[in-house]
Amino acid sequence: MEIEESHIKLAVELIKRGWEERKIRRELPRDTADEIIEIARARIKARDKFSRDDLWMDLSGLRYSTHEVVARYRAERLRPESIADVSCGIGIQLIFFARYAEKAYAVDIDERKLFYAMKNAEKYGVNDKITFINGDSLKKEIVDRIDADIIFSDPARPPEMPERRLEDLLPSPVQIYEAYRYKTDAFIFDLPPQIRREKIPWKGEFEYIDLYGHLNRLTFYFEPLARAERSAVMLPKGVRLESDESLEDIVEWSTEVGRYIYEIPQSVHYADLINELFHKVRGSLKMLMREKRRILATADEEIGSEYLKAAYHVLGIVPFHPMRINDFLKREGFGRATLRISIPDREYYNFKRRVEMNLKGERRAYVFQFGNRAIITEKL
Repeated sequence: MEIEESHIKLAVELIKRGWEERKIRRELPRDTADEIIEIARARIKARDKFSRDDLWMDLSGLRYSTHEVVARYRAERLRPESIADVSCGIGIQLIFFARYAEKAYAVDIDERKLFYAMKNAEKYGVNDKITFINGDSLKKEIVDRIDADIIFSDPARPPEMPERRLEDLLPSPVQIYEAYRYKTDAFIFDLPPQIRREKIPWKGEFEYIDLYGHLNRLTFYFEPLARAERSAVMLPKGVRLESDESLEDIVEWSTEVGRYIYEIPQSVHYADLINELFHKVRGSLKMLMREKRRILATADEEIGSEYLKAAYHVLGIVPFHPMRINDFLKREGFGRATLRISIPDREYYNFKRRVEMNLKGERRAYVFQFGNRAIITEKL
């Protein structure tokens, strides 16, 4: 039974009203109620991911889909004449590639996700450019149908892996490369950002993408498509850094906190482009901290740069104890605190509760942990 758009919109409206699922089902066709409700729930969850609110997807398709801001950036960077997405899911990335391509191919082994990709391509007005193929992208009969200059794949990632490896991704980029290498030497793979670069057996560019201040993607471009060995992109600003081994190493470290501290984007950290960032940023920055989740620099001068994630004015440094932090915040008239600290989740909320105890006012402090000290700041 074909699903009607009007039924999905009705389910969205009823979910937003807070209706119980059993009551919503009564308003929908019995045979398709489950799927309609899942599409509706996915649309509600996707409201910050896409510019449209009428896309077709299930919850797993939403989870693995490319954010529209990232999809648009990569399409504008590549502007392909022809391209095949051999694990397209609900199709968002391919749809944006297809805006530039003369022809495009969407391949997925999941028939339902491919159907959603077709519906979404219609929404964005590019369905006439795309050939949709349901099947295993590694099978010869599928490979033989592809006639594209570029092969793109965003493989699924098992949720728990002790070490990120190409062989564990589905489909494996190694297998995709072996299946399509006789057709082209231009491949693009979405990879887990945590994967070690030395594990990648090809030459090309590692492009780490920050989205709204958080590491979102690692895109690997084969050598014909590469612009540098490593790059970092901050979206939606569109700011980009590229590796340059000819630059003098000007990175210095400090054990003391200056009047200001600056957060460095995770993409810059993962791409090992700290030195390139220091060359771009005008000022006397010194490194203060480099951890997996937090990279900080410091200076005695206020520095404005689009290459920095955020800037903070240092107000005080106290022992790293919730009550000492609380005393300082009360004295300075703060009402709230955002904690930029690394402690176990089970301890975090109790620590935060004690830090914010009896605070009043609208000012928000940002608290960083630096060894056994707490750096108390206000965002610029």
